[in-house]
Amino acid sequence: MKLSKLSALAVTTALCAPSAFAEEMANELTLVSWGGAYENSQHKAYVEPYLAANPDVKITWSQSAAEAVAKIRAMNEAGNVTWDLVDVVASDSMRLCDEGLAEELDHDGILAAAPDGTSATDDFGDLIVSDCFVPQIVYSTTFGYRTDLIDQPDTVCAIFDTEKYPGKRSLQKRPIDNMEWALYCDGVAKDDIYDVLGTDEGVAQALAKLDTIKDDVVWWTAGAETPQLLADGEVVMGSTFNGRLFSAIAEQGQPIGMLWDMQSFDLDGWIIPAGLPADRRARVLDFLKFATDTQRLADQAKYISYGPARASSAPLVGKHADLGIDMAPHMPTDPANASNVHVYDYEWWADNRDDLDAKFQAWLAK
Repeated sequence: MKLSKLSALAVTTALCAPSAFAEEMANELTLVSWGGAYENSQHKAYVEPYLAANPDVKITWSQSAAEAVAKIRAMNEAGNVTWDLVDVVASDSMRLCDEGLAEELDHDGILAAAPDGTSATDDFGDLIVSDCFVPQIVYSTTFGYRTDLIDQPDTVCAIFDTEKYPGKRSLQKRPIDNMEWALYCDGVAKDDIYDVLGTDEGVAQALAKLDTIKDDVVWWTAGAETPQLLADGEVVMGSTFNGRLFSAIAEQGQPIGMLWDMQSFDLDGWIIPAGLPADRRARVLDFLKFATDTQRLADQAKYISYGPARASSAPLVGKHADLGIDMAPHMPTDPANASNVHVYDYEWWADNRDDLDAKFQAWLAK
């Protein structure tokens, strides 16, 4: 991947003057995330302890991660990048990296090793899916359902069965996951989904399947919407992030069940926007090393049911900070929950997202 001129300049400057960076760190940091239970887990696990050790630093959150690609493009075009560290899904990190809008990183040079000395790249392993990406968590998009309004579904294809499971259902307002589930429930084998989706006929097939429930769908854009729609009884089932459902079920006691079938695995992690001024970049690197070490990623699992991206963090996952329940069985990666998973293809979506977004939005407008 090629660096933009701004990114290359930042890297060159960093390599030439590390001591200057150490002395000139900005005292303000703007973090971009997703809000809700996930952002709260980040704040508790590593922002609060970082601020305790650095009381002069001010950290501001922005809940704009869903629009990260478009907003970073616009900031770069305007020459005014106001974000310092941005939480994105893996495919968006690839897009930003390919466009030179995210900084390419020397992972072993900037991140902490594991406690036993294992390098960061070996500890994160294959989850470093982009040169610009620092993974934090493994999560899934899956389905919740009202336990008192419908029978327990045992397959993701229940979403398309409005006779057995009458009522509104909620889906994310994007093609990702919806297109794959549609093809799977229309008889396409899991291993063939992306080959089929890569054709005009496959796209048409997926949209035709979604047409069968279009009138029954409430479309969401924020992860908090489906749990609220379920709690209010406005939908009987709906997709969202597994951590949001865990919060509604375990923390709020809502009459909601979790359907793990064909849960869609994905990664979330940090990117550094290209071309940050030296003092802001220095603060970012200091925070990033702290926030992604073994203990901090394990601590995050005390607050939300997302698996830490470091191998060395997994044995440290314990009980929920407030509820006192073991968190491991609530992770999407737990064997009992992962008998039939959808392995999200980051590279395919990075290459095809803009085209599929346009076709999906055109279909929605019909």
